[in-house]
Amino acid sequence: MTTDLGPFAPTRQWMRDHPLATDAVLAFGALVAMVVASFADPHGEYGPTFGTRTPEPFSLVLMVLGAATLVLRRRRPRAVLAVAVGLSLLELTTGEPRAPVAMCTVIALYTVASRTDRPTTWKLGLLTMAGLTGVAMLAGPLPWYSQENLGIFAWTGMAAAAGDAVRSRRAFIDAIQERAERAERTREEEARRRVAEERLRIARDLHDVVAHHIALVNVQAGVAAHVMDKRPDQAKEALAHVRDASRSALNELRATLGLLRQSGDPEAPTEPAPGLAVLDDLVGTFRHAGLPVKVMVQLGPAAAVPLPAAVDLAAYRVIQEALTNVRKHAGPGAGAEVSVVRVGGSVEVTVLDDGGSAADPSPEPRDPGGGHGLLGMRERAVALGGSCFAGPRFGGGYRVHAILPVG
Repeated sequence: MTTDLGPFAPTRQWMRDHPLATDAVLAFGALVAMVVASFADPHGEYGPTFGTRTPEPFSLVLMVLGAATLVLRRRRPRAVLAVAVGLSLLELTTGEPRAPVAMCTVIALYTVASRTDRPTTWKLGLLTMAGLTGVAMLAGPLPWYSQENLGIFAWTGMAAAAGDAVRSRRAFIDAIQERAERAERTREEEARRRVAEERLRIARDLHDVVAHHIALVNVQAGVAAHVMDKRPDQAKEALAHVRDASRSALNELRATLGLLRQSGDPEAPTEPAPGLAVLDDLVGTFRHAGLPVKVMVQLGPAAAVPLPAAVDLAAYRVIQEALTNVRKHAGPGAGAEVSVVRVGGSVEVTVLDDGGSAADPSPEPRDPGGGHGLLGMRERAVALGGSCFAGPRFGGGYRVHAILPVG
């Protein structure tokens, strides 16, 4: 929970960042207040008068010492309270006229009450109130029933009560903050759990749809192949079942996947996925943008057989992302070379650049600022059971090499 303090917000932030300096300012203010109050006589003819009495030098020393101990009130609250009580007892038994040294005890008792638990506050508060008030009534120069003695009891009691109230408020605010943070974590965990459950349900639905209908299609296709020559009518009926099963599978897949599409999502593209067949068009866009690109494609005797769609798309995307990085990060006048080679049961895609005429020849990452280009290329290759390496070349430039299994 935060509170908008307007123009006082910077001051409060400074006080939080510099607690010792804040306590020093408070101690100085308490000293000024005690010294000024020591010149006031509460027993004037017409009420309290100012400037009619002067404190003793010993009282001034006690006030200075009491104010100095307040600088450490947050580091050593109980020790500061003990010192302040001792100085106050000295003043109550020796001071005439009496100086308000007990103000240090009031501040120290408030600090202890605001930073400890309630039982400790009650014990120390009652002990301080009873001790100072009893000494002031029995050993002081004033009558036991004087207003100054009753004032010591009232001020120390209010200090303990105020400190306990502040501690309770802080604990209440901390509890509210912890509850809000716990509720936020619970909401996030609940949302993740619901998403996981929904994904699991959709996966089950997809499995049921695909497993049932594909199994039916497989059986009916086998029947059609078996009776095609001898009983064409039965084969035609089996093919009709294949058509109905495939149509049902497509409809159920469309309905299930439609649950994942949110309102406002763009419609699915109708054009085929890109591949190496349109590699020249891709390279042409970079050439028009001022990047010289050389291309070499050698798929060998297997070129007559088209690559699997996933491998074809992955090779295209790797080349696209690599050339984009060259265009974005290479120096002026950079050139690139693209090679796609069929080696055994894999397709190896390599994209090289010479780094251009950059002023700094030291290699730098081609995916700065937390981009996902290199990560996406690696994930595409790993998803197909292959690998992808990207790194600087010896002598300058960059190299991207991906191995995509065809099987």
